[in-house]
Amino acid sequence: MGSLLERLAKQKLLVSDGAWGTMLQAKGLQPGECPEEWNVSHPSEVQSVAAAYQEAGADIVLTNTFGGSRPKLKKFGLEGQVSEFNEAGGRNSLLAAPKCVVAASLGPTGEFLEPIGDINEEEMERIFEEQIRALHRSGVRALCIETMSALEEAICAIRAARKVDIDFEIIATMTFELGQQGFRTMMGVAPEKAARELDKAGADIVGANCGNGMERMIEITRIMRSATAKPILIHANAGMPQLIDGKTIFKETPEDMAGRVEAVVKAGAQIVGGCCGTTPSHI
Repeated sequence: MGSLLERLAKQKLLVSDGAWGTMLQAKGLQPGECPEEWNVSHPSEVQSVAAAYQEAGADIVLTNTFGGSRPKLKKFGLEGQVSEFNEAGGRNSLLAAPKCVVAASLGPTGEFLEPIGDINEEEMERIFEEQIRALHRSGVRALCIETMSALEEAICAIRAARKVDIDFEIIATMTFELGQQGFRTMMGVAPEKAARELDKAGADIVGANCGNGMERMIEITRIMRSATAKPILIHANAGMPQLIDGKTIFKETPEDMAGRVEAVVKAGAQIVGGCCGTTPSHI
C-alpha cells in the first residue's frame, strides 16, 4: 500500500474521508456523550464508519480520536483513559479500512497558551505527546492535526509528534472564517501565514478543514498555495451550517460538492475530502 506520501507521489491526487461525528450521531451517539468512549464501548459502530469511507473510495481514513486529549476527555470525567481510547481508535480504523492510509485525528485541546491562557508550550506539547504515543502504539503512522485556530497550538502538536516518531507523516490543517479582513482563524491567522508557518514547523501536508463549504475552500486553497509548495489537503463541510428547528443542518448535496472539486484541485489541492455534514455519498 505504501505510506501517505508514497501514495500521493504515485497517484498525484488523493481522496480523504468525510465527517465522523455526523456518522456516529446517525448510529446513536447522543448529545453530550463522549465520541472517543465509543472506541471501546461501540467498536463495531466506529469500525463501520471507517469501512464505509473505504467502500466509498477514500484513500485516507481518519480515526475517532479528534477529542482524545486529556483536557477534552476531562470534560467527561474520562481523563484517565487517554491511552485506552486512542489506542482503540487507531486499531478500529486500521482494522476496518486496511486498503486506506489511516491518519489519526487530533483536534484542539480546548486550552489556550500563555499569555491568553494558563499553560505554556511545554505543557501543551506534553498533552499532545500523551495522545500521540497512544496512537503510535495502535500502529498508526500518520497524523491529521486538524481544526486548529492557534498556530502555536498546531506547532506544539507537530513538535510532539516528532518527539514520538521522527518519521510520522503529519497533516496540519486550520479552520478559517470569512470576515471583513478576508479569511482568518478565530485567533486571527490568515491562510497564507498558516501555510507558511505550518510548512516551516515541519508539517508534510498543510491545509484547511471545517468552517466552509467547498465553494469557499477554492479561494482558501488558492491563498495557501501561494505560500507553500507542500501538498494541500482540503476537508470541506457540506455547505454552511443552518439552524433549522433547533438542529444544525448541512444542505450541500454530494452532487453540489462534487461539482466544485475540480476547481479546488485547480486551485492547488492534492487531497480532497469532507468535514461536518458529509457522508460516504459525498466522498
